[in-house]
Amino acid sequence: MRLFLRHNFARLEAFFFLLKNLLPERHFIYLSCVFVAMTTAFAVILLKSFAHNVFVLATYVNKYLKLPYINSILPIVGILLTVLVVKKILDGKIEKGSSRILVAVAKRGGIMPRKQMYAQIITASLTVGLGGSAGLESPITITGAALGSNFARKYKLHKKDRILLLACGVAAGVAAAFNAPIAGVLFAIEVILTDVTISAFIPIMISAATGALVSTIVLNEEVLLSFKQRELFDFHNIPFYILLGILAGFVSLYHAKTFQKVESHFSKLRIKGYRKAMYGAIPLALLIFLVPTLFGEGYETIKTLANENPQSLLENTLLEDFKSNGWVLLLFAGITMLLKAYATGLTLASGGNGGNFAPSLFVGSYLGFFVAKFFNLLGMHLPIGNFTIVGMAGILSGLFHAPLTAIFLIGEITGGYNLMLPLMIVSSISYAVSKQFETYSMEVKHLVDKGQVFTSNKDKNILSSIDILNVVTTDIQTFSVNQKPEDVVAILTNSQQTHFAVTDDKKRLIGVIDFDNIRHVVFSAFKIKYTKIEEMMTIPAEVALMEDSLEMIMDKFEIAQVNYLVVLKDDRYYGIIEKCKVLEAYRGVLKEMVIE
Repeated sequence: MRLFLRHNFARLEAFFFLLKNLLPERHFIYLSCVFVAMTTAFAVILLKSFAHNVFVLATYVNKYLKLPYINSILPIVGILLTVLVVKKILDGKIEKGSSRILVAVAKRGGIMPRKQMYAQIITASLTVGLGGSAGLESPITITGAALGSNFARKYKLHKKDRILLLACGVAAGVAAAFNAPIAGVLFAIEVILTDVTISAFIPIMISAATGALVSTIVLNEEVLLSFKQRELFDFHNIPFYILLGILAGFVSLYHAKTFQKVESHFSKLRIKGYRKAMYGAIPLALLIFLVPTLFGEGYETIKTLANENPQSLLENTLLEDFKSNGWVLLLFAGITMLLKAYATGLTLASGGNGGNFAPSLFVGSYLGFFVAKFFNLLGMHLPIGNFTIVGMAGILSGLFHAPLTAIFLIGEITGGYNLMLPLMIVSSISYAVSKQFETYSMEVKHLVDKGQVFTSNKDKNILSSIDILNVVTTDIQTFSVNQKPEDVVAILTNSQQTHFAVTDDKKRLIGVIDFDNIRHVVFSAFKIKYTKIEEMMTIPAEVALMEDSLEMIMDKFEIAQVNYLVVLKDDRYYGIIEKCKVLEAYRGVLKEMVIE
């Protein structure tokens, strides 16, 4: 069987190489994006089906076999198995979170590790499939991006085409996961490729459509997050949607900061491996025992909230006897919404794999339900299903700073756009509130803190992708403070160099000699004879450090109003960096990154 698969795979590779030689470049890209999308869609089907079937099994065991602890045991097993796979199969390391895609685009020219094509599928299926309180969409997007990136590398495509196919894989993944092709396109453009030309839309749209089509044909509809029944929009409820948007913005901030605190706590722990996994999995198991709706992705409970029987959520909980009490249900929904950040943080920080896309929809649905249910208990008549659906867009927009993706994703999974106006209101307000207090989205924030990537700023992206070693000149003449002015004249006569560092015997910087500043001395035999080298040099207003980012160095160029800076490494002279050389490298990277 293994030989059969290898033989057929080799034939497929040969077929694609033949097509690459026969077809025009653009046509081969179209063909490639279809293949990448189909491969990504089948990965989505595998992940989604496994997670759904485990949820159904756990529900069956809970309901009919009366084993209530199974929901708490499975996540522990899943996290431990994930740690085992990472340790034994993946060399002890796995890059988690869709932010890795942003780093690949900004700093690696769209290159992603080959193991990401299968690592996310294995680990996420174990973590989330067995009940870890996280989402599958982040692993799906990473898998799609890795498939696109490595397909482009295999067939030696240009850098811009590699990044384009990476985005095609992402679009196909989102489209297949929700049967939402428009949302797939917008997510790829809004989150992954913030700089893209119109012509790049065509391959991305083809990929999203292909991914959604394969998912529709193969994947059972009940596995997908979809809503068929809902009430029509009533403009009299606009004030309540505005309130929902404001609350969604603040809840987004709460979720992001709480999740980051949990991750920060775990990152400071000295324990590793299985001990760390148990340290996080045991409190997660306790949370799931107390609040069973935190089990897994939570999409089934979202559907329950939006239907006519939300009180069924209290079944198999400690509050089951109070499920007819509306205020108890409201309290349960509010507590669940606030605890989701802790559950997701424990799942991922302890060693599990997943993302925050599904948790954002989960929290949003509970927030929307909470708002509508609260006012209904006070005697009003708000459509709970509509608020539950629209709340998802609010949190997704606030967490990921992607309002267009949020609007069209929820529009597509509801089967229509009757809620377009409230979706726009809630998403835009939530985004504005979240953006006011946090400049960067949840996925980008920790990268910004490390100074790694700034996806929303093209200039910073490009500068972060340039290696400082490629723009620093080290093989140039320097002067010792003990040398004579005549030595300066002799070197200037036989060199094109116009600026020199002056150092002591331990290579510590003393000053800088700039030819433009000493012309009057160099061309005067009298002045040369009676001028000391200390009088010829100046103290630089700014120096560059090897640990500085190029963005910081460009700021120093502007502050000092100079065209070059001396570079220090470990407080010793290392070389000279010229502004023109940095700009030349910038133009080179920009030319390669343009997607046409």
